[in-house]
Amino acid sequence: MSENQKPEQNQSVNSSGVDGVPADASPEEREAALAANEADAMTEFSSVQAELATLKAKNADLADQFLRAKAEAENARRRAEEEISKARKFAVESFAESLLPVTDSLEAGLVIKDATPEQIREGAEVTLRQLKSALERNKVVEVNPAVGSKFDPHQHQAISMVAADQQPNTVVTVLQKGYLIAERVLRPALVTVAAPK
Repeated sequence: MSENQKPEQNQSVNSSGVDGVPADASPEEREAALAANEADAMTEFSSVQAELATLKAKNADLADQFLRAKAEAENARRRAEEEISKARKFAVESFAESLLPVTDSLEAGLVIKDATPEQIREGAEVTLRQLKSALERNKVVEVNPAVGSKFDPHQHQAISMVAADQQPNTVVTVLQKGYLIAERVLRPALVTVAAPK
């Protein structure tokens, strides 16, 4: 039995060779096996080259997209800067335009040489209405607190505290109206406030 086992052991040793070629293969078989291995390696190499070419193309495409996006962002930034510059430059254009009728009314009133006091007063009232209308159109709103209303330090400025027959910390008199522009204090109303009792 040991004799029978030896040839099988030899056969298993002989069946393993270099590069997948059996050690007991003939030179033609070895050459064919090596050619097949080389063909497999070439196929794998060309597959890797194709994948590399695809990746290079994708890389070039992404680089192009990046450059376009960067240029677009730069253009958007430049346009925004131009718009801001124009907005600053012409911010008062609408306001100035709404004041032109007021100017026209004042000039027309000054042309009349022999105006009566009633005519002057009437012209001044019309002009004042035009001015208030122009201010309101441009979101300039009067702050004129009623007597007895609560003092608001955000919209009022207390000039003095006076003794009064009303609740402490309330408006007694308005010395000068205040104004808001777009809900922001342009000028606080100047008031006197009731002193604590």
